Amino acid sequence: MKRPGSTVRRAVEQVSVGGDGAARRTRRDLLAAEEPLEIRIVRAEDARGTSLDEAAIRVSVTMRTPAADFELAAGFLYGEGLIGGGDAIASIRYCTSGEQQYNIVHVVLAPGADFDPASLKRNFYQTSSCGVCGKASIEAVMGAACDRVASGLVVSPETIVALPDRLRAAQAVFERTGGLHAAGLFTAGGEPVRVREDVGRHNAMDKLIGASLLAGELPWSERIVMVSGRLSFELVQKAARAGAAVLAGVSAPSSLAVELAESAGVTLCGFVRGGRFNIYAGGERIAASAGVSG
Repeated sequence: MKRPGSTVRRAVEQVSVGGDGAARRTRRDLLAAEEPLEIRIVRAEDARGTSLDEAAIRVSVTMRTPAADFELAAGFLYGEGLIGGGDAIASIRYCTSGEQQYNIVHVVLAPGADFDPASLKRNFYQTSSCGVCGKASIEAVMGAACDRVASGLVVSPETIVALPDRLRAAQAVFERTGGLHAAGLFTAGGEPVRVREDVGRHNAMDKLIGASLLAGELPWSERIVMVSGRLSFELVQKAARAGAAVLAGVSAPSSLAVELAESAGVTLCGFVRGGRFNIYAGGERIAASAGVSG
């Protein structure tokens, strides 16, 4: 199998409507690629004397934009509480056989790494907001996956409102396709540390977390995270797991996302656009402005 890229060219029909009616022409367009990625875990003790394929435990399949696949796998496993840190990972490799080799990732755990296959079913039930009440979801996340964020970070309002433009400026694939979400990591002063893109909001966040996990840069207690879409429960969960002090987005949070942010000690800012934003939780980390309030 040829290794998939992050973009694909396709022929499209472009329609323009004007005073003389509709005109159409064929042109080549650049699309954001979407491919499945299967994440598998291999325990060190299971890999002795056999192939990775035979020893692998299937964890999840997600539709993603090919790029930063190893970061995506690491970030997903950490964000879901399936591994305790970067030291739990010995190596990450693509599958070496079959037509889908670049769409399958093996995460080989370090000897002695704490992982219980029975936790897979329990974990995905606990961290889902479907089928369980909000209180149960939050208690499960806080009890099993993360501690309350402790940070003395204070961020200016001017820094927050500048984040959407800085995030967009770093979205290389979005600039070419117009079809990707992004998650960006920023300093307290709003300088970009790194940005990751994907067709899925959650995948973009997982890639961002995975990059920091593999680089030994967690927790994000002195960092700001900015996302391009709405602020869902799952995004707050992942950010809290990574120890993020501030999570901001250009759109609205859900009610459960706000409740989790309050419980996890995450400052949550939504509708960051046009020089304004709303603070839904953790307002003490947003500095008072010298300007007129109200």
